[in-house]
Amino acid sequence: MKFPLLPEKLTLAVVACALALFVSPQTFAQSGAICSEKQMNDLLTKPIAPHSSASASAAKVDPAEEAQYKAFFKLKPDNPDKRIQSGGAFIQKYPDGPFSEAVYSQLSISEYQKQDFDKMDDYAAKALALNPDDVTVLVFTGWVLPHSSSVSPTQLDKAEKYEKHVLELLPTLAKPADMTDREFATAKSEYESQAHSGLGLVDYQRGNFAGAVTEMKKATSSGSDSDPADYYVLGVSLENLQHYADASDAFKQCASTPNVQQALCKQKAQVAKKEAASKPGHPEVATTSHLPG
Repeated sequence: MKFPLLPEKLTLAVVACALALFVSPQTFAQSGAICSEKQMNDLLTKPIAPHSSASASAAKVDPAEEAQYKAFFKLKPDNPDKRIQSGGAFIQKYPDGPFSEAVYSQLSISEYQKQDFDKMDDYAAKALALNPDDVTVLVFTGWVLPHSSSVSPTQLDKAEKYEKHVLELLPTLAKPADMTDREFATAKSEYESQAHSGLGLVDYQRGNFAGAVTEMKKATSSGSDSDPADYYVLGVSLENLQHYADASDAFKQCASTPNVQQALCKQKAQVAKKEAASKPGHPEVATTSHLPG
């Protein structure tokens, strides 16, 4: 079964938002993947430090290696070419150093910006081989995979595994020394929402619309900060379950903030409302009446 999927969207200064292409399988097939600008900015500019960073503090670190690592991490995220060049040079020089896993993690995100998904997956696999608990790599890779136009059942299984592991790790994740308690709580909340978004998309791709509704409700529980695309997936899933009144509410949430698919969501909200009026006796999903408003 084919679904109307998310298109490709680069963030920051690279490419403008393309959420409006989230319309049909044909439209998506000409694109690829999508990433929320807010989520991508969070991952790129304030990444949660990998667990393996503890090994860096415990090991005897070469000052030159540490200096090169810090220089790499300070590179602006809107210049992925420079980050890839610098990170590649670092890995070539220090293939087994205490900072290698963190560099692989950032390289995977930079390759995503370049839309080289094979290299993204390769760097992510290398990071996870060194540290299976790297929440940044897990949440991001697990979220990107189900947005692919050619995602395979194996990739969906991988994405599901990654995001479920994120949800297992977050409650006991150690706070990085350079983050305040408030920043850390916010980051954990955003990672949790993104993990549920990824799981919702896995269910959506599989045609498990009831599961997609459950996960997307969790992904959008923060309300005003939620990604409009998640509300879109929620609305389409509810439509497929013939819960039209609730679908209309989800599409209204999608249309409530400025975004390039706002007009589409307004249109679908009206269509779903008319469907609900024509089927007044159709049961709705009771819990969706608590959609954030």
